[in-house]
Amino acid sequence: MVNRLVTAGTSILLAICLLASACSDADGPALGDRSLGVITVRPGDAVQIRSLSSFDIPGAGARDYIDAVELAIEDYGPIHGGFAVELGDGINDLCTADDGPLAAQAVLADARTVGVIGSSCSVTAIAAAPLITAAGLVMISMSNTSPQLTSDLAGTPSQHYLPGYYRTAHNDLYQGEAVAAFLHDTLGPQNVAVVHEGDAYTEGLAQAFRSSFEGHGGTITHYIEIDSDTTDLVEVLTPIAADEPDALFFPLYQDTGADLIEVLRQHGGFEDTVLVFADGVLHYSFMELEFSAGVYISGPDLDFRDNANQATGMNAEEAVKRFADMTGAPPVRAFWAHAYDATTLLLDAVTAASRVERGKLVIDRAGVRQYLDQVAGYQGIIGEINCDAFGDCGSGKISVIQHLDPENPDATWDNVVYQFSP
Repeated sequence: MVNRLVTAGTSILLAICLLASACSDADGPALGDRSLGVITVRPGDAVQIRSLSSFDIPGAGARDYIDAVELAIEDYGPIHGGFAVELGDGINDLCTADDGPLAAQAVLADARTVGVIGSSCSVTAIAAAPLITAAGLVMISMSNTSPQLTSDLAGTPSQHYLPGYYRTAHNDLYQGEAVAAFLHDTLGPQNVAVVHEGDAYTEGLAQAFRSSFEGHGGTITHYIEIDSDTTDLVEVLTPIAADEPDALFFPLYQDTGADLIEVLRQHGGFEDTVLVFADGVLHYSFMELEFSAGVYISGPDLDFRDNANQATGMNAEEAVKRFADMTGAPPVRAFWAHAYDATTLLLDAVTAASRVERGKLVIDRAGVRQYLDQVAGYQGIIGEINCDAFGDCGSGKISVIQHLDPENPDATWDNVVYQFSP
């Protein structure tokens, strides 16, 4: 009688569970309220993420950011123990506003895609993010630095801020302040000329520097916009030389920076002028130029010490070795570790926002954003990661290096002459 009662009771409970859809192999609660929809991954299929970066640049390391994402995926392993993560082909962001929508369409071509690591260029993000975030996905950039994408760091969203956008890179308001303090308070120049290219990255950094430098009591003698098609750089430099500024600040891209430094070295009037470039030229194709000797370059703090990524346990030394084993050479692009950490952040967010239901992985898109919105004290290779209300997750630490020997650019990375921390 007892056995029959137990059996009958069990059958009734089972029936109730099935009717209520409560009995499954779900592995616990997941973040999210399904307001942005869900992605269902069937057994045998993979979680889809994408990498968006410029990789048609000259010299070594063009695909470093894509490879760093791939390495992080391998180190992280499957989601909930059984669902692999698939990157697909890397998508070239081409570093132009016109190509931003095309890059976004490539990301969105697979409706199963949950997020993208990128873009590498701020100008592309401004054009691509509206499409990507409107579809419910998240973007986590490793190297977008324009203040226009997040906030003024004082609680006011910037003109291009969108929910669903995040970055592990610094906000260039920090880099502008770092260069201003280095020049005015440490090195000594009181009068500086600035040349930029008029886009979200270069002009955003130029504006940040101008505001900070004037706040330190310095004077901006010239504030000039050029573009990549400018051919008469002598005409640009001649009026600057006539006013004899103490220093020049060039937040420029690699190609423009290379052209400008060559013309400047052949132009009279700058022999004793301090020359500072920004992280747009932190690449071997610029640093191997004969004319680049002696310039200062600002950019992200790359002193990773023994920082380890909390999701994979990898520190910088271990990750570089694994990277070299995987690709045949160590990473050389400045934000490779930022790409690695951005990837594990996204995968942790997917893990927190998903559960296994009847053998399928169900990912709540709103839950992915919820996780990223709450990131605090996350340990990455780049250091501690904390995401503010507008997607700024990077530390804001900036270093200035002096480039001495174009024949030995590797030595420059360690030749840090100034460090800034917010």
